[in-house]
Amino acid sequence: MPRDLPLSNGRLLVAFDLEYRIRDLYYPHVGKENHAVGHPFRFGVWVDGKFSWMSREWRPVMRYAVDSMVSEVTARHDGLGIDLQCSDGVDFYENVLVRHVRITNQRDAAREVRVFFHHDFHIKGTEVGDTALYSPETQALLHYKEDRYFLINCAVAGTVGVQQYACGTKEVGGAEGTWRDAEDGVLGGNPVAQGSVDSVLGVSLLIGPRASGELYYWMAAGKEFREVATIDQVVRDKTPEELLRRTCNYWRLWVRKDRRGAADLPPLAVERFKQSLLILRSQIDHAGAIIASNDTDITQFARDTYSYMWPRDGALVSIALMRSGHTGAPEKFLHFCARVISPHGYVRHKYNPDGTLASSWHGYVRNGEQVLPIQEDETALVIWALWQYFELYQRIEETAPFYRSLVTRPADFMVGFVDRRTGLPLPSHDLWEERWGVHAFTVAAVIAGLRAAARVTEAFGESQRAAAYRAGADRMLEGMRAIMWNEREGRFARMASPGPGGYTLDMTVDSSLFGLVEFGVLAPDDPQAESTLRQVEERLWVQTEVGGLARYENDYYQQIEKKDTKRVPGNPWFISTLWLARYRLLRAKTIEECTRGRELIEWAARRALPSGTMAEQLHPYTGEPLSVSPLTWSHAAYVRAVREYIDRAGSLSVCPSCGQTTLRVARLTEKLQAVTTE
Repeated sequence: MPRDLPLSNGRLLVAFDLEYRIRDLYYPHVGKENHAVGHPFRFGVWVDGKFSWMSREWRPVMRYAVDSMVSEVTARHDGLGIDLQCSDGVDFYENVLVRHVRITNQRDAAREVRVFFHHDFHIKGTEVGDTALYSPETQALLHYKEDRYFLINCAVAGTVGVQQYACGTKEVGGAEGTWRDAEDGVLGGNPVAQGSVDSVLGVSLLIGPRASGELYYWMAAGKEFREVATIDQVVRDKTPEELLRRTCNYWRLWVRKDRRGAADLPPLAVERFKQSLLILRSQIDHAGAIIASNDTDITQFARDTYSYMWPRDGALVSIALMRSGHTGAPEKFLHFCARVISPHGYVRHKYNPDGTLASSWHGYVRNGEQVLPIQEDETALVIWALWQYFELYQRIEETAPFYRSLVTRPADFMVGFVDRRTGLPLPSHDLWEERWGVHAFTVAAVIAGLRAAARVTEAFGESQRAAAYRAGADRMLEGMRAIMWNEREGRFARMASPGPGGYTLDMTVDSSLFGLVEFGVLAPDDPQAESTLRQVEERLWVQTEVGGLARYENDYYQQIEKKDTKRVPGNPWFISTLWLARYRLLRAKTIEECTRGRELIEWAARRALPSGTMAEQLHPYTGEPLSVSPLTWSHAAYVRAVREYIDRAGSLSVCPSCGQTTLRVARLTEKLQAVTTE
């Protein structure tokens, strides 16, 4: 089930599913340690002797508050005659999730309503050795194991403390869990349990006819009891209402930093832009790691997750943020890369959020020979991101510490990691992590990385180095045109495999060929680029009502349509479709031509969940999210496309005589005000 409404402060990340249940809970790193690992934390209501856990029968509508990483959730249960309005936020400073619940009685008689919160912790990713207990000192529930503590408390009508509680066992001897104890409206009061445990707390409200009552709930995370007890006291002193308010204001301040206009984009597209920025930020750890996705449901396919930092994804996310006026997280990302990069000048497959090497399926031996198990585009794109950090914001002093680790050393590696006969890079793994060879996307990324290194080294006065990097990039471009262009097909190959008799070309049409233009290697109107990318669009467009662009022909990953692959070459991906949007915009020479790129931005905006969350890919017939959700890269691609549209439309609408724009440029905040009043 897709994750929705991720909430984070860079240390504590909480993600809900579509039934408004917490399913993933990370602390102390975003992406590392998951203390829920997909197990639902339930939320239920008892009234008039009837009970219901939050589920689709409540019809929850889940959104973010405008411009903020605070949720706004509404739900109604007609059978119970209860409406709920909820707001959740992870405080921007304290490691605590705060929830406000307003309960409305839709009946004409006063009623007692009992609300229950269930906690299914698997601390440090496993249920073994956990403890759940009631703490009289704090009047709260406590879950702990080793140096991980979670304190859960609540307040009703200004009175703080748990009214009902129960701690018990789960997943042992057929026990479903203590949550079953809540379904009669009364908890047993067991004060402690150890091993595989869960807990439930309950509160009671007397609500008049057609009236409302409210409560607050919070969950603090820390490394020892005193830490979570101190956070609990902060919530009491400042009030949970104040913590929610300040967090809402903090994220509004952050997301409104970019005050450039929104051109003529419709309100929904602008709303998705702000939501994408916030969702991107939710997936970034305080130590600089930019995580691909924190949806653990993907573990059912390979017993592994996307909760890692791929340097490629991190570089592209950083560029999207920088293009939107945000430099803080990209700077931390660069520091992260400087810490983990090999002394030989390359980054590895992927990393854990704490900087340790992550799991990998890239081996050191292929066909009996030793190889370097890397995706070379990742190294190149880190340099490319650093150059944009330097160029866009003139961060001269800030770039200097990265000069050797993220410029000259990796550029020297890339200049040397080539086939001397052709100038092309030596084989490595592709960006999709499925093939070994020389990939068009990788070649384009390496050329861009070498050009970026040349610009930085030239600026720092090392002209000889800069000349060597430019020469390497030029030689590589010549080799790409000579080897990877197929005249008969009229397009570049996605991959070339070297052998004794030369290179064998893989002519599968692949959306990653957009990298040729995306990284500035070929001009958008270059005849070879135009011919290649025209075929990409024609052959990868999904010809269903859903639409969108597939990743490549007959894409097997999460494949839905296995027969009619000409009509449905693969599932539509947000990344692929938004690459096409950017290509259309880069080629546009008039405002009218920009509309073709805007169409795909609007497609992505409509295909997101109501909260704005974008998955990796979509079902080609239903449009439902497939694979992980949210995918950080999808949101970065959306942000880049929107900024490209705004910049491109603005530049094409300038009057040549007076220098003024002829296109009305509405402010982003104006657009979002329009959203809230519709």
